[in-house]
Amino acid sequence: MSNESAASETAPLRSPEHPTSVNVASSLLLVKSRDIEKRYRNPNHNCNQNSSSIFSCNNGSGDAIHSDDSGNASNTNASTTATVTIANLNNNIDVRLVHDITEGESSSSEHISKINKMDHNKRMLYRVAFDIFILACVGLPILGFYLWGSAYQRGFFCDDESLKHPFKESTIRNWMLYIIGLVLPIGVILAVEIVRSEHSKPSTDDIENRHLIFMDYEVPSWLIECYKKIGIFGFGAAICQLTTDIAKYSIGRLRPHFFAVCQPIMADGTTCADPVNVGKYIEDFTCKGDDSTKRMLKEVHLSFPSGHSSFTFYTMVYAALYLQSRMNWNGSKLLRHFLQFLFLMISWYTALSRVSDYKHHWSDVLTGSAIGALTAVIVAKYVSDLFHRKSLQQYMLPTSNQDAQPQTIAGNGH
Repeated sequence: MSNESAASETAPLRSPEHPTSVNVASSLLLVKSRDIEKRYRNPNHNCNQNSSSIFSCNNGSGDAIHSDDSGNASNTNASTTATVTIANLNNNIDVRLVHDITEGESSSSEHISKINKMDHNKRMLYRVAFDIFILACVGLPILGFYLWGSAYQRGFFCDDESLKHPFKESTIRNWMLYIIGLVLPIGVILAVEIVRSEHSKPSTDDIENRHLIFMDYEVPSWLIECYKKIGIFGFGAAICQLTTDIAKYSIGRLRPHFFAVCQPIMADGTTCADPVNVGKYIEDFTCKGDDSTKRMLKEVHLSFPSGHSSFTFYTMVYAALYLQSRMNWNGSKLLRHFLQFLFLMISWYTALSRVSDYKHHWSDVLTGSAIGALTAVIVAKYVSDLFHRKSLQQYMLPTSNQDAQPQTIAGNGH
């Protein structure tokens, strides 16, 4: 036996302070390999001397090693067997190590993936909850005005002809207004987005939306677009209504049917029929209102601006702008413009009906229509993504002297 073998046999095995599965397996592999090497390199291990000075050795694996008097051992089979045994041992340990490592990596990757999904779902819920919170911040004041708001108590002249119109029921009732202003635009948005998602080719802008997954459910792109468009539409409608209500309760202008609904009685018990009140500006009065409800008596002070006009003009103008941006059907070039014209005529007729029904003065309707249309344009252009903004590159500072120099265009010899 050589010095190297002896050194390898007597060398102690050292393990790290914190052993791992890989280190333990490597130590076992080293011990078993050295044991097999020792057994096959020793010619006198498990040997029997036969007659004629021939040694017959058994290596424990069923292979015999023969040696004659000259000391030449025919250990070819032993070397081969030792090599194969060590190789098989290495392969078995490698397979077990790879299997253990693979299982550990797969379990850790599944755990990380589960944590990422939970974080992603939480972020989406937080975003939706925050959007609802913002809508509530705008919508709750509207509800507060409706339930507990008190308009400014404006006075009047008994000979004011603009306040002596009879009371009439509204041509456009409240339920009609909600269908026109909410159901119709939202239905148009849903229809357009579904058709676009089914017939349009995927673009780079929709890549992120197409792979959005929430609670192991792949959210379709049309649903994401509807959430965005309808959410912004509702946000703009709430802003428009709140703007109108602030003006209503701050100004307190009397409606054209004020005398028919209120039937005012002055503090001294007189009425407008008494000559003493002719040409007199009256501020201290109470409404008798025999045939009027409490809601009617409150609404009689909320003429300016027209809420019907502002709401319908916002919803219809926004719907027309939405169609201009999102409706790209090539079946008919006039269909989109016909729908836009139809929406504008609905808002126009609603506004005119408020004057003919003696609900508002013409200036109330004009101001309400302007508020609604202006709000629709601002929301569509600066809040929503219906119209892409210009690139900011044109506002970037020059990075070199060449960029700072003015560019001239040569043409026609100039």
